[in-house]
Amino acid sequence: MLGVGIVFWVYAEFIMRYVPVVRLSREVNLIPYFLCMVGGMALAAREVVRVGARAHVLQFGEAAGLAARQVGLMALLTFTMMFATQDRSISRLFLGTFLAGSWLGLLFANLQLPRWLARVMFSRGHRLPTLFVGRTAAMVQLRDWIANKESLGVEPVGVLSFEEPAGGPPAVVPRLGRPEELARVLAEREVAQVILLGLPGTDEEARAVIELCQEHGCRLLIHNNLAERYTHPLVPTVEDGRHFYTLQEEPLEDPLHRLVKRGFDVAVALPVVLCVLPPLCAWVALMQRRQAPGPLFHARERRGQSGRTFRMLKFRSMQVAPEDAVAESKQAREEDERIFPFGRFLRRRSLDEFPQFWNVLVGEMSVVGPRPYMPLLDEEFRRQARGYRTRHLVKPGITGLAQSLGYRGEILETEMLNRRVYWDVYYITHWSVWLDLQITGRTLVQVFRPPQTAY
Repeated sequence: MLGVGIVFWVYAEFIMRYVPVVRLSREVNLIPYFLCMVGGMALAAREVVRVGARAHVLQFGEAAGLAARQVGLMALLTFTMMFATQDRSISRLFLGTFLAGSWLGLLFANLQLPRWLARVMFSRGHRLPTLFVGRTAAMVQLRDWIANKESLGVEPVGVLSFEEPAGGPPAVVPRLGRPEELARVLAEREVAQVILLGLPGTDEEARAVIELCQEHGCRLLIHNNLAERYTHPLVPTVEDGRHFYTLQEEPLEDPLHRLVKRGFDVAVALPVVLCVLPPLCAWVALMQRRQAPGPLFHARERRGQSGRTFRMLKFRSMQVAPEDAVAESKQAREEDERIFPFGRFLRRRSLDEFPQFWNVLVGEMSVVGPRPYMPLLDEEFRRQARGYRTRHLVKPGITGLAQSLGYRGEILETEMLNRRVYWDVYYITHWSVWLDLQITGRTLVQVFRPPQTAY
């Protein structure tokens, strides 16, 4: 943040002295823009916090993404201030080149600065001798963690385990004995940190380890091995001061996040329902009358949030036929004879989905979320794909992450279903407004350039 602030003034002085082609005079008040740049970096601090202790091992793509988010917040504040004040005196070229240069500088800083700080701060005089206690198999799972932490001062001195290492732990970590010999090892060796490779089996064992660590002034870490025991990753969460574990992160469990998502839904759906849907309905009704007379909409039951059913609207794209749940559960194929020509155009461009903005407006659906299926297909997919019903934790969407990545059309094999479920669950556990905007943008592109799987 300090570096960005200093470079801002240095770059402004350089432009005013040596680059007359950029119209930046000394009469321009640069202080508000300086504050926007520094303020954007301050807001981006939470992005750095998310990186956490991995800052010194960031890959190029991660560092580039972090730099993009930092510059994005700087640009957001800057252009918001310009719009609010209607300031025309500042050079847009100056601001644009500074933001572009900031991205390059922050990319380099994100890659190199944490590594340099780690080397300087965690020299040989600032090491953290660490003793591991527990199953060596659990230590194998921490191999990457140990490798990343060694440059931050963690120095493995040995492991206390019941079994001999079977080629698992790094060779530089010798076996010093059995777990019950912890008191002896702490007395004989210099140990600053003890890591239990699993939760203690009894309360007595836990108390004994805690007392020994307190007596010798050792930091104690306990590796949570519940994921191994329950064969599924567990995520800690706090509810009213009580600590629990859940199966996955759920950002939309936060009421504020739900309010933000609902605001986004209404902001998108209301203009579409009022301005786009009426003329689109007239056009579709005219083409239907010419090619396949019948009702304008196709309203059928779908499963939504918490497994509740609702009637989802679509423009009718198939020939009129008697209601038959089994026949309707048959997925549309590329050359499906039930689809009339204009209906095929609607489906390929996703225009048949536009009536679902009404479902969004009344709260049954969201603009972005897992696509809903008919109850019969929903039940069949539940049997085929593990964790399928996790999709029901949030409202279904007009479009979803899977669809924006090209997973559309008929599901021909279990692997295709598994990939869709994977991306649906990824969306649920990684939701953000930015992700919703990305998915919406990609979907709009597909309206004009449909993927091959759209039919």
